[in-house]
Amino acid sequence: MTHAPRSALLRAALNAAERGWRVFPLRPGTKRPALHGEATCPRTGACTHAHQKWEQRATTNPDRIRAAWSQAPFNVGIATGPSGLLVVDLDMPKTTSSKGSSDAPDGAATFAALCERAGHRVPDTYRTRTASGGQHLHFTAPDGVRLSNTAGTIGELIDTRAWGGYIVAAGSILPAGRYEALSAPVTAPVPAWLLSILQPAPRAVRAPSEPVTTQSSSYADIALGNETRNVMSAQPGGREASLFRAARALGRLIAWGDLPRHVVEQALQEAGESTGLTAAECRSTLRSALNWSIAHNQVRRDAA
Repeated sequence: MTHAPRSALLRAALNAAERGWRVFPLRPGTKRPALHGEATCPRTGACTHAHQKWEQRATTNPDRIRAAWSQAPFNVGIATGPSGLLVVDLDMPKTTSSKGSSDAPDGAATFAALCERAGHRVPDTYRTRTASGGQHLHFTAPDGVRLSNTAGTIGELIDTRAWGGYIVAAGSILPAGRYEALSAPVTAPVPAWLLSILQPAPRAVRAPSEPVTTQSSSYADIALGNETRNVMSAQPGGREASLFRAARALGRLIAWGDLPRHVVEQALQEAGESTGLTAAECRSTLRSALNWSIAHNQVRRDAA
């Protein structure tokens, strides 16, 4: 790639950093982080004491940004959580016919309908158009509230990115096209009605005499980790079935108040997509399996 595109990507990274958004490099022409993984960590520099993941290494330091983007024409990732952002990802429906079109409403139309139902207009905030034709709406997250990623929780083809997530910044280039800033230079606060959907519900308080009270949290975390690994290790031909089984198993922990649904959905969605399943396939499988499991596990059945 010539020097000019590389300079444009560097400017995109610096522009995002000037907004206070922490950036990190993505592999040229892709949405994947360009930073080394834990298995290949050299334990030097920022990783001297412990491996630092992309969320920890994202920065607003212009000198570090210039040094990184001088090495290659990296696309620009924004770590949403450390940047104080909640980004609503409005996706496009997958094409389902040989004509290359779909009659299903896109994420933007669904979000507009939700805003209307809440009695508000679509917020005027900084937004970008993605390479696939979708949109990213950027909001300022409130202080003292730690939001997580969601997949389909708000509505069909609507995901969110906050702590534990990242987005591709305007100016980045994929084979399908370029990410472009559309309008509204100011980033608005998260609307109250949207925040009420995204904030995890308080966990139910169980009676002190219940024998599993002190064990349920650690057990649930272990179960989530095990089921996520099972999905990620599934072989072709069994990936969707593995995702379905994991959702059925973890659905009861949601019903019992041991795990928030959005945490399970996020973990299994990312695990499923990492095996090659599409985002839509994961969402559909998770929705049906979790809904069934939650509905059929309202009463805790623990071994004596």
